[in-house]
Amino acid sequence: MRTSSQEGAHCEGATLRIHHKIKPGAHERYETWLRQIIEAAGRFPGHQGVHILRPPAQGQDYEIAVRFAGEEDARRWRESNERRELMAAIQPELAQDERLEFLSGIDYWFTPPASDARVPVRWKQWLITTAVIWPLTLLVPLLWWPLFQAVPALQTWGLRHGLVAATVVALVVYVVMPPVARLASPWLHRR
Repeated sequence: MRTSSQEGAHCEGATLRIHHKIKPGAHERYETWLRQIIEAAGRFPGHQGVHILRPPAQGQDYEIAVRFAGEEDARRWRESNERRELMAAIQPELAQDERLEFLSGIDYWFTPPASDARVPVRWKQWLITTAVIWPLTLLVPLLWWPLFQAVPALQTWGLRHGLVAATVVALVVYVVMPPVARLASPWLHRR
């Protein structure tokens, strides 16, 4: 197994990106195994979901992103006996060794799923990020406004902005950007 680790001291969320190339004819067994390992990962603390990019018809390459609340939660799953046993069970169906990458924070948004894919040019990353954040900076303060009115202490200059900023960032990281980046992926990776 080839593992590249980009772990830092602290992060907001962590993603294990896994690439499996299965042997021809192994789709059904692999899909059954995939359901088992997803269920097992879901029982671990900090698990926040899984995204699967399945191969096109007759394809063999699966990309799986397993999200956790933090690096420690992701490490705990990655190094668990349960994962090790499940990997041993599927190993005969894999055409090559598993590729596993650790991505923290927002790195996952703009990191292409295939190792041969190109990283999007910066202006496209900027445009997508601006398109996501701009409407949120208009909407989120309006959503907080009733609470700011009800609790005057929250209107303190730095506190008010901090609450709005934290809400925008949480929405971008966990709710809005993952599906937007997925939808925009063909455009992002086209030169």
